[in-house]
Amino acid sequence: MALLRTCAALSLLALASSASATEIVLSAAASLSSAMRDLVAAHARENPQTRVLVNTGASDVLVAQIAKGAPADVLATADEDSMDRAQRQGLVVAATRHAFARNRLVLIVPAGRTTARLADLRSPRFVRIAVGNPASVPAGRYARAALERAGLWNDLAPRLVFGENVRQVLDYVARGEADAGLVYATDVDAAGGRVHAVDDVAVPQPILYPVAVVGSSAHPDEARAFVRYLEGPAARAILARHGFALPEP
Repeated sequence: MALLRTCAALSLLALASSASATEIVLSAAASLSSAMRDLVAAHARENPQTRVLVNTGASDVLVAQIAKGAPADVLATADEDSMDRAQRQGLVVAATRHAFARNRLVLIVPAGRTTARLADLRSPRFVRIAVGNPASVPAGRYARAALERAGLWNDLAPRLVFGENVRQVLDYVARGEADAGLVYATDVDAAGGRVHAVDDVAVPQPILYPVAVVGSSAHPDEARAFVRYLEGPAARAILARHGFALPEP
């Protein structure tokens, strides 16, 4: 009975602790999904008083959500352009903004398909090529810039299939609904071996992930603490494990 009473007391204490934790909402780019799951779990172990809820999607969509009043405390996007837009609209605290990770763009094909290079996309065997929608998806803007740089955009335009976020592009290729696609290098593992990267794709500018505290945050102190956490050694180790690099100085 004494043991039962002790266990019950500990359970109640745990519930009370969980209930008293401050909840903050992190709006993060879809390509950060896997990494953020581990980052949030590690942060919770070190900071049990704060619970981070994650909302993922295309960066432009996340900015639009916040502009329309959706609750958010921290914003992490997949490019500087979308964060610039948020900053121009006064949605984020500029002084808290910094880039915390860097990525690469790669060409992928379904597992078992012939290896290809970017220039090979002109071949008629690539009937459907998946990329993010450049109008709303940073990966799509990087893809368009890369294809324009290679002189391929106009030739391939009729065969392009647009995804609403980079993970949708990954799924199109993984399911064989597209013959090739352009995604971030860190997304390949999420396909569970159903795709493989066959070429590194050069883009005109670095693929950086900025983060900032949302100006309308109901918990700015906790939001600032989480943003600082992303700069620490524990967070950097997790990001590296997921294939992200540090921003160059």
